[in-house]
Formats: sequence, C-alpha cells, structure tokens
Amino acid sequence: MERALELAALGEGKVNPNPMVGAVVVKDGKIVGEGYHKKYGGPHAEVFALEEAGIKAEGATIYVTLEPCSHYGKTPPCAKKIIDMGIKRCIIASLDPNPLVSGRGIKMMTDAGIEVVTGIMEKEALELNRVFMKYISTKVPYLFLKCGITLDGKIASRTGNSKWITNELAREKVQKLRNKYMGIMVGINTVLADDPSLTARIENGRNPYRVVIDPFLDIPIDSKFVNFEDGKSILITSYNNVEKERISFLKKKNVNVIFLEGIDFKLYDILKKIGEIGIDGVLLEGGSFLISKAFSEDVIDGGEIFIAPKILGDDKAIPFIKGFNFENISDGFQLRNVKINNYGNNVSMEFYR
Repeated sequence: MERALELAALGEGKVNPNPMVGAVVVKDGKIVGEGYHKKYGGPHAEVFALEEAGIKAEGATIYVTLEPCSHYGKTPPCAKKIIDMGIKRCIIASLDPNPLVSGRGIKMMTDAGIEVVTGIMEKEALELNRVFMKYISTKVPYLFLKCGITLDGKIASRTGNSKWITNELAREKVQKLRNKYMGIMVGINTVLADDPSLTARIENGRNPYRVVIDPFLDIPIDSKFVNFEDGKSILITSYNNVEKERISFLKKKNVNVIFLEGIDFKLYDILKKIGEIGIDGVLLEGGSFLISKAFSEDVIDGGEIFIAPKILGDDKAIPFIKGFNFENISDGFQLRNVKINNYGNNVSMEFYR
C-alpha cells in the first residue's frame, strides 16, 4: 500500500477534480503490475496496474489507495475490470465519499466473490486526497493559505515592496503549490501593487485559474490578469457594477465575471461560486485584507506560512494579518496539526484543520 500511495502522489496537479489514486497488483509476493491516475479523463490507476499485470492478475491481490469506481463516467468502472481480470483479493486504503461510488465498488466485488479489506493506511490516503475529500462531499473548494513573511510578520515594506522576502527554495515550493491547486486567489490590492502573472512556473505543470476579488471594479484593463484571454481569469465583483462598460470589455477578453451582492463579500460565498465552475481547491495568496478575512471567517482548510530571517521593524510595513483585538494570548488563532519545513535558511509552518 505504501508503494500505491507513492504512485498516487505522482498525479498531483494533473487529475483535478478527480482524486489521486495508485494501484499495485501482487502475486506470490511479487509486484506484477502497478499504475496511477495520470490525467483527468484518462484511465484510472487500476487499469494501468491490471494491464501491466496481464494474465498474472488472475488469482492475484490488488492494492488500491481509493475504493474502485463502479459507474460509467469518462472511463468504464474499475470494479468490473478487477472482476473480469480474475483478482481474488482487493486491499483498499480509503472509501470514496463520492455518492456515485461510495460502497458500490466494494459491493460489486464482494458479490463476485472477491475478498475485500479496507482501512489499510487509511490516514495517509485521506491526507493525500484532502482536496478531493472536501470538494466531492460539499462542492466547496478546499482553501489553502500561502504567504511569505519576515520574522516580524510583514509581507511588504511600507512602500509595498515585497521582492523578495523568502529565498529561492521557498519560492520553488510556492510554484509547486500553484501547480497543485486548480485556483489561485488574490485581492485587487495585490494586482494594483504587483500586476502578478499568477502562473505556475514549473516544468510540465499547469497554470491555475486566477481569481481576483474586486468589489469596486478597479481592475486595470492592461493588467496581465485581464490579458491572458485563456478563459482562466475569474473576477469577483459587485452587482453594482453589472452595467458598467468595463464589464463588456472584460467579457471580450474572456474573463469570467462573477457578481455578488454588496461589497463586503463572504469568502464562503466566493468559494461556493468558484466550486460551481468545477474548481476543487484554491491557493489563497493574499494580500493582508483577504488573509485576515479568511482567518476571521474560519474558512482556511490548511496552509503554509514561509518565514524568512529578515526583520523590518516598521509599524507602517504591511503585516500579513491585521484588524484583530485579542486581549489574551489564549484568544488568538491557533494553528493545528503543524509541521515545520526547512528551506535553507527559511522555515515554514505547514498546518491543517
């Protein structure tokens, strides 16, 4: 199962909104076939593993990180292929919460006389597919916070300068996060200050959907965000702006404009709208206002805060979070399930709900 999980992780950033899945076929104590879900719409992990095993699959055991599917979607059901190939035993790490699948794949196999065992390395399997598990159950995207800060908690100087707080190793990890999550979200102030590309600069990677929160429709028409014209730029703005001429211009530029009531949007409402498009996970990169709002509304599912050995010591420099008035230390936000990562002379706190 450990090998199956290693294989599954190779699908990161390529299979969303599907889960990452790995499969290994074992006969007489030897691996005779293995595979993983390589891309959305492509064959599932079990198919690759069983086809590699060929006739050796008959009477063998298959290890799968997620319950095999039982329905016809973009591909035929994997549970049926497991039956047809003569597998005698199926070891499953985690069940699939997808109502199209949950329990049905197992029933199909047990009805065919296959022994099924579940819950092997389940914790690791669930952690691998945190994004999928939340989205398939709620249709609300998984929200992952990323920010790089100085030792005194600043994301930019008083002039707005932020290049570079963290080192190259930390920034490489950020590109991997951009590749992993289907969407990346920033506020309009970040666009006005930096005109970011919001792309994943990683070999053979994919660029995320770019989401900008802009209640007053301040987005510059010459910004990089507007001029990609690839259908992956999403602007969240107020219904107050629906008749403005700039909306027509943005739509001609293939920007997806989503309107919400008022100007003080709830992040949960934004995430729900994004989820309707089919985006299963969002990387929140700031700025300070959005990060603070996300903590206030308790919508963060996980995150990684990168910390550099730099100190500004300026009360007018821009903090990564602000606007709270906790009287006691115990009242502040407590990160949970924290893992410390090292990136040369930078460190990070990776955390999960």
